[in-house]
Amino acid sequence: MPSETATQTPAEFRYSCYTLSILMVVYIFNFLDRQILAILNEEIKRDLLLSDAQMGFLYGTAFAVFYALFGIPFGRLADVWVRRTFIACAVAFWSTATVLSGFARNFLELGIARIAVGVGEAGTGPCAYSLLSDSFVPARRATVIAILASGVYVGAGLGTFVGGQVVEGWNAAYTAATAPFGFAGWQIAFFVVGLPGLLLAVWVRTLREPERGAMDGIESPPEAHPFREFGLELCAVLPGLTFWNLHRLGATRAAMAGNLMTLFGLFVGAWLLHQMLGNPAQWYALAIGFYASVSWAQGLVLRDPPTAALILGSRSWVAFVLGISLMAFSTFGLSYFTAPFFIRYHNVPIGELGFTLGGITAAFGFLGCTLGGVLADYWRLRNPRGRLYVALGAALLPIPVGLWMLYTSSTTLAFTLNAAVAFSGAAWLGVGGSTVTDLVLPRMRGTSSAVYILTLTLLGLALGPFTVGLVSDLTGDLRNGLVVALCVNIGAAGLIAYAARYLAEDERTLLARARAAGEVVG
Repeated sequence: MPSETATQTPAEFRYSCYTLSILMVVYIFNFLDRQILAILNEEIKRDLLLSDAQMGFLYGTAFAVFYALFGIPFGRLADVWVRRTFIACAVAFWSTATVLSGFARNFLELGIARIAVGVGEAGTGPCAYSLLSDSFVPARRATVIAILASGVYVGAGLGTFVGGQVVEGWNAAYTAATAPFGFAGWQIAFFVVGLPGLLLAVWVRTLREPERGAMDGIESPPEAHPFREFGLELCAVLPGLTFWNLHRLGATRAAMAGNLMTLFGLFVGAWLLHQMLGNPAQWYALAIGFYASVSWAQGLVLRDPPTAALILGSRSWVAFVLGISLMAFSTFGLSYFTAPFFIRYHNVPIGELGFTLGGITAAFGFLGCTLGGVLADYWRLRNPRGRLYVALGAALLPIPVGLWMLYTSSTTLAFTLNAAVAFSGAAWLGVGGSTVTDLVLPRMRGTSSAVYILTLTLLGLALGPFTVGLVSDLTGDLRNGLVVALCVNIGAAGLIAYAARYLAEDERTLLARARAAGEVVG
């Protein structure tokens, strides 16, 4: 269990807050570049002749699978390398990929650019969670992670606002025949949000690197060969190298056979779904993502039994992460298709929508994140399950409010209800990051965060927006897809309640379980 009595000097605390502010800006740009696709959905869909399911794939799966694939090795690199340098490189890479999105002329080219954005952004979360856990005392971590995560909603709001304003301004100034170089407004929007990230990367590199484990009183010596560790972890997730990696680690024949059967079963399942529902890119990309996850988990058990025991062997960790992933399914599905919903059902002009919806997303998402984190820390001081109770409320509240938003005929009321959905849908973010780092040792935090993000990404981001789009295409009504996203929160609430039942015991036995798995704890 983390120490709740660690202290900082005022100067140390001020610099930690400075670090948090810069990383929050990183998160703002992270989601600005990611979320801008939502407000551009109708423009891109029309120009490139795409379906809702294809747009959901571009926003979710194309980004998510490769975000998840590289998140695991990047999480390992976050545990063994200089985190400020890693984040700076990641920001520069994904910003360049965002700019390249503006040059896309078809589904394939935009898909490749979105994959590159996913790869670049994959290292940000594990590095940021790990770095901030070593910058603040444990008692403040949910608040800190919540403030960091609030950048998600500020960035999403800015992306919606900037995208709407750029498209409206460009379309008012130029026709398709007179636009410079034939660029459409949505392409210019990608340029506008991508280029500033290159300057941000330079700023991030100036941060100081905190000492690992100091806030918990646990010594974490540096790794002599960080990139060798990263390379080995990369082999554990990249199809084609995973089988070799298991052989290198001494896997039994039964384990190797199980890996091959998993590969075969996933691709047969992908083929069947392709035949029934079309959209082959979605199903084969998911098969790759899930196969990589299974292969990595097998390798982790062989390579690092203590980490595997604390992550995969903890009832509260597993149930909590699965529950949060279902909440992410709902959150990502709703957040991506909310802008198209207002355009289609309320006929809101894109510029006005960008201003109104962007403001709502930024303001109420920020409030939900920060107040949810503060409440979670406050409640935890009185009850070890307090943080999870906040997540439980955040799962249940959006269901009735969201349904009302979807079926009211009043545009003003729909925007007002969307504010409540954005608030409650953001309140769980700080709880997630702090809980998964508290349930492992300091040296494992990057890996634990990466597994958390991988699960959330594959089950939430890769499935949520696509499923909403697919249901919309199959039924001819976007509302039906959004209702499905809301109802998934019922399952999320059940899993989080189950996790809360075992959380206190798992925290109390943390060091004992680590030692039993072979960890030498200083």
